[in-house]
Amino acid sequence: MNLETIIPTLRTVFSGEIETHADILETYSRDASMFKIMPKAVVFPKHSADIQALVKWVKAQNEELPLDDQLSITARSAGTCMSGGAINDSIIMDMTRYLNKVLSVSTESATVQPGCYYRDFEPKTLEKNVIFPSYTASRELCALGGMFGNNCAGEKTLRYGKFNEYVISSKVVFADGNEYVVNPLNRPQLEEKMNKDTFEGSVYRNVWQMIQDHGSDIASAKPVVSKNSAGYAIWNVWNPKTQIFDLNQLLVGSQGTLGIVTEMTIRLVPVEPVTAMMVTFLPDLKNLGDLVNLCKTVSPTSIESFDDYSLKFAFKFFSDFVKQLGLFGGARLGLRFIPEGLMMLKTGIPKLLLMTEVTGTSQEELLAKLHALDKQVKDQFGYRSRVMEHNEAEKYWKIRRESFSLLRKHVKGLHTAPFIDDIVVPVESLPEFMPKIQAILDREKFIYTIAGHAGNGNFHIIPLLDFKKEGIADQVTRLSDEVYDLIASYHGSITGEHNDGIVRTPYLHKQFSQPILDLFKDIKTVFDPHMMFNPGKKVNGSVETIVKYLVKE
Repeated sequence: MNLETIIPTLRTVFSGEIETHADILETYSRDASMFKIMPKAVVFPKHSADIQALVKWVKAQNEELPLDDQLSITARSAGTCMSGGAINDSIIMDMTRYLNKVLSVSTESATVQPGCYYRDFEPKTLEKNVIFPSYTASRELCALGGMFGNNCAGEKTLRYGKFNEYVISSKVVFADGNEYVVNPLNRPQLEEKMNKDTFEGSVYRNVWQMIQDHGSDIASAKPVVSKNSAGYAIWNVWNPKTQIFDLNQLLVGSQGTLGIVTEMTIRLVPVEPVTAMMVTFLPDLKNLGDLVNLCKTVSPTSIESFDDYSLKFAFKFFSDFVKQLGLFGGARLGLRFIPEGLMMLKTGIPKLLLMTEVTGTSQEELLAKLHALDKQVKDQFGYRSRVMEHNEAEKYWKIRRESFSLLRKHVKGLHTAPFIDDIVVPVESLPEFMPKIQAILDREKFIYTIAGHAGNGNFHIIPLLDFKKEGIADQVTRLSDEVYDLIASYHGSITGEHNDGIVRTPYLHKQFSQPILDLFKDIKTVFDPHMMFNPGKKVNGSVETIVKYLVKE
C-alpha cells in the first residue's frame, strides 16, 4: 500500500508536519537497538488534538484496508530505546519537535510533555532543589516519554525505585482517539469509572475483571527481583491493602502499546547535597552477593559496579579522557588514580570494582558510616576498599559511565549488540551466576564489558559484533535462548530497565507462564482492539522478526 495516496486526507485533520522523504525515513528507521525498520511516514504532532486526530484517522483507514496493509502508530521521543521499541514499518510519531515542554515544576512534582529531553528537564527541577530520581545512564540523550514507556531506572534506583513509583497522573490517548486523565482511584472512584458506557469504562471494567479472575496467577507472576520491565506489570495495578487501583502502573513500561501518553505529572524528591563513596576491589566474585548485602546496611543511594575489562580499557585509552577533559583535567584525573595504580602493581587488577555511594547532608557523618563499613568488609572478607569524598569519587563514575563508549569507539568493524544487555538475578545468586554468564561470553569469543547496578542484581552486558558476518542472526537467537534459560533458572528477569521491544518479546515465555502470556494478549486487546499501537512489542513478537530486521551493516 502506498501511504502517499491517502496522506492528503490526514493533512486535513493533522496540523503538524507529515514527512515521507527518504532521508527522514532513513533517520527514523533506527533507534539505539541493533534493528533497522523503514517506516512509511514520520509525523510531528503539535498538540494532543493532533494525536487524537491521527488515532481516529488510522482507525478509519484500517476499516477499509486489507489485513496485510493495516496502519499502526509508534510513539517515539528521543529514540534511545535499546530493545527496538521506537521503530516500526508504518507511522512513527516524533514527540520531541513540539510536545517538549516542562509545563510546571514545584518542590514536590512536575508536569511535563513526553518529548521533553531529560537534560532540559533536570535544570528546571534543580532550581527548586529537587530531582527526578530515575537517574538513567542515557539522561543526556533520552526524553521523558521514553522513560515513561520503558519504566526507566538507573544509578539511584536502589534507593528510590523505578519510574512507575513516581507517576502521580498522566494524560493518555486511548484507541478510541480520545484523551483521558489516568489517576490512582479508590474503590468508589473505580466503580464510577467502570459504570461509564464508554471505551474508557470498558478498559477499567475489563482490567478489573482480569485481576479478579486471575488473582493467584498474577500474584505468582510478579518477579521476585527488585527491577523488572518484562511484560505488562498488571500485578502493580490493584493494591488490596490500600484499596487503590492505578492504571498508570500498567501504562508505564508498556512501550506505547496500550495508548499514547501526552502529558505526565511526576513526583520529585529533595536533592541531598553531600555524597561519599566506598570503592571495594574484588579479586574474585565468590563473596559478591554477601558483600552487596553488607553494603546495603548503610542505606546507600547506589551500589554500582564495573569489571576488569572496563578498567583495562579505561587505562588503555586514557587519552580519550584527556581529550574530553583537556590537558589539565586529564592530568588531574590521572594523578587521582596513582593510589589505585600502586595498589594494583602489588595485588593485580581486581575482577570487579564495587562502588557504594551514600548521600545526605553531613560529609562527616557519611564518611564515618563508610569507614565503619570498610572495617566490616576487611574483617569479614579481607577485601581492600577506599573511602572518598564526592570529588575523588567522580573518577570512578567516569569509568563506569564511559567504559563501553571507549570500547565501541576503539574496536573497528564491530558494533553494539544489545540483546542480553539487561539481565537481573537475585543478589544472593550473583557469585554463582556471574561466572556462568562470563563463561558463555568467553566461549563465544566476544569482546565485551560488564557493568551494572549490583545492588539490584542488574547487569548490562553488550557484546560487540560484526553484523556483516554470516551466522550472526543465528548466534543472537541461540544465545538469547541460552542466556534467558539461565536467568529463568535463578528466577530473575530478562530485562530490568531496557524493556522487551523487538529483541525480547519472543522470549517472554522464558520468564512467564502460558496463562500470564495469554493475559498479556488480553490486556493488549482490551486497550488496543485494532492493534494500532506499536505492534510486535510486549505481545505477538517473533524470532523471525529479530532475524528479518537485524542490521546488516
